[in-house]
Amino acid sequence: MRIEEIKQQYKDEWVLVEILREDKLNRPIDVELIAHSKDRGEIYKAMKGKKFRYTYHFYNGKAPKGYIAAF
Repeated sequence: MRIEEIKQQYKDEWVLVEILREDKLNRPIDVELIAHSKDRGEIYKAMKGKKFRYTYHFYNGKAPKGYIAAF
């Protein structure tokens, strides 16, 4: 699935995907959806006890109140 499709389908939700392919700048292109939820805790539950090759965890929308971004 393309990352753009994920972003269109799951607005204002936390998303966890496994990255299958990246572009030359290491941005995800093709991904497999693992979990999505309005509740961030549900994403952490989906990660717990599982091994994934390479994942991308993000909030798909305007940052919720009280959250900041760190790079």
